[in-house]
Amino acid sequence: MTNGERLIEVLHGYGSCAVAFSAGVDSTVVAKGAKLALGDRAVAVTGASSSLAEGELDEARRLAELIGIRHEVLATDEFADPNYLKNGPDRCYFCKTELYDKIEPLARRLGLAVIANGANLDDVGDYRPGMTAAAEHAVRSPLIECGFGKAEVRALAAEWQLPIWDKPAMPCLSSRVAYGEEVTPERLAMIDGAERFLRALGLRELRVRYHKGDLARVEVPGDALTRLCAEPLRSQLVAELKRLGFKYVALDLEGFRSGSQNLVLIPAQCSPHAPS
Repeated sequence: MTNGERLIEVLHGYGSCAVAFSAGVDSTVVAKGAKLALGDRAVAVTGASSSLAEGELDEARRLAELIGIRHEVLATDEFADPNYLKNGPDRCYFCKTELYDKIEPLARRLGLAVIANGANLDDVGDYRPGMTAAAEHAVRSPLIECGFGKAEVRALAAEWQLPIWDKPAMPCLSSRVAYGEEVTPERLAMIDGAERFLRALGLRELRVRYHKGDLARVEVPGDALTRLCAEPLRSQLVAELKRLGFKYVALDLEGFRSGSQNLVLIPAQCSPHAPS
């Protein structure tokens, strides 16, 4: 049995499902598999708020149309939750709780038996408080059930000719704000604008992290550091980020690495067995 057949078999067993659909590689593969397995009994659902980077909702719409799956967009209101705004290490728990709280009544109204997410096996060993929210809402993770890590998911996306098979990970903008610094739509707009500026330079894997005092910590691959430090690009980068609202601009000499914000957490919090 191929990986695609295995995923389709698992999803077929759900009977019907709503896919929490972010337009990332993982949830796009789940949405494609759900459409193949369940036809019109599968619906992709995207939560929209200020934490979504510009262009991601439009991409979700394009991908849903390409797949042929029904697509619903729900406005989420995580910014109304003070637990989310204070931006502790468990911030993602409150965001995912809000998302699943909004999807559940839609799923009931449409007669969908299961909510599915795009978590893969590589997520299991990381600090993912959002997985606790998924468990509390009985959300299924078909990629984990199939034993697929990120490599298998990307390979299946390429096999199914999904155009985002090599898309870099695109977590929500709030994940760029240092723990303990309040998450606000204004700060997320600063981050989004800075990352769009860098992508316009041809960079793909990058993060702009927000730190106390309106400081931007820019992470790019190591081979791009020299380019960003050379004139006139260095001055252009500083000017653009200050125009967006940052007061200080720093290049992280370690370069891009996913999840670097979690380095400040104590080991117990980073443990996959720790409460979140």
